Amino acid sequence: MKRLLLVLLLGILAVTAYTFCKSWSLPDFPDSPQYREGKFRNALPKPAMGLRDGLEIWWAFLFNKPKGTVPDHPIPVQALDRTTLDAAPDRSLFRLGHSTILLKLRGQYWLTDPVFSERASPVQWMGPARFHAPPISIDELPPIAGVILSHNHYDHLDHAAVMKLAGKTARFIAPLGVGDQLIAWGVDAAKVEQLDWWQSTEAAGLRLTATPGQHFSGRGLGDSDRSLWASWVIQDGDFRIFFSGDTGYFDGFKAIGEKYGPFDLTMIETGAYDQRWAFVHMQPDQTLQAHLDLRGKWLLPIHNGTFDLALHEWQQPFERISALAAAKNVLVATPMMGEALDMQSPTAGTRWWERVQL
Repeated sequence: MKRLLLVLLLGILAVTAYTFCKSWSLPDFPDSPQYREGKFRNALPKPAMGLRDGLEIWWAFLFNKPKGTVPDHPIPVQALDRTTLDAAPDRSLFRLGHSTILLKLRGQYWLTDPVFSERASPVQWMGPARFHAPPISIDELPPIAGVILSHNHYDHLDHAAVMKLAGKTARFIAPLGVGDQLIAWGVDAAKVEQLDWWQSTEAAGLRLTATPGQHFSGRGLGDSDRSLWASWVIQDGDFRIFFSGDTGYFDGFKAIGEKYGPFDLTMIETGAYDQRWAFVHMQPDQTLQAHLDLRGKWLLPIHNGTFDLALHEWQQPFERISALAAAKNVLVATPMMGEALDMQSPTAGTRWWERVQL
């Protein structure tokens, strides 16, 4: 046990040192209402977590992990190829894993928070590993009109994926500071646009608006909350989609719904939750309420089914949000990874996660 503790401690120290060495100076954003005293802030202050609480959470992750947080058998994935994508109708959607969504809009392709690496981690020799391979590789993807980024955490901003996508992507649209990270990595600055909350841009016939979220940011020791986090409103004419990124529940959903709703589809995080960090990750009942606040028609639960990032069973997010939505007569779509979803005529899909347990 002592040797295991030592190995884990050394691993944590190595990752910390690595991320510290890989950090860089980000600019200040004095014109942003969200930026105060050198950091971005939520509308409400984040509750402080004491040292004991933090250590208890680390201990639970390292030594008291409950059974079932990782599937015992491979989860079903529907493989994709270029022919399948091109044959899909406009306004189709494909889940590629976690919060990575491939959208087909106006005959062009968009990606949200593309993560294709094996691990959601600063290093690929430790950290949360994928439950499944991506349904399609970056090499097989068609040209991408735009990548939409919500924030810079490792399960949403994948350095290797960004660098591989850079050559085939026309635009990278990100919150303040995240775009600077991309440029520092070597992405052509002419391709990068970064927005503050409530700012909009137009690209390939779409209107994209960065909207508030309740979260935090950072990839190392020196950049905590130095870049912004955001949700996104995607408008294709009168067709409207909401992408939550990562967020706790807050009254901003009502404000977004009043200004931009109703939404044909909301893609909202439902996974990696716990009451101890509910301020930054919603519980399933809060996901449902956020969808109602947004005045959404169909709900697509995301941020699940790919990485082990919490202490709940891996399939629990699907089960809980499905039951809650059914009780409120809310329409929920749960496609398999890689399965096409027609956003204009969605279907609920099968309860595919139940087959993994057989």
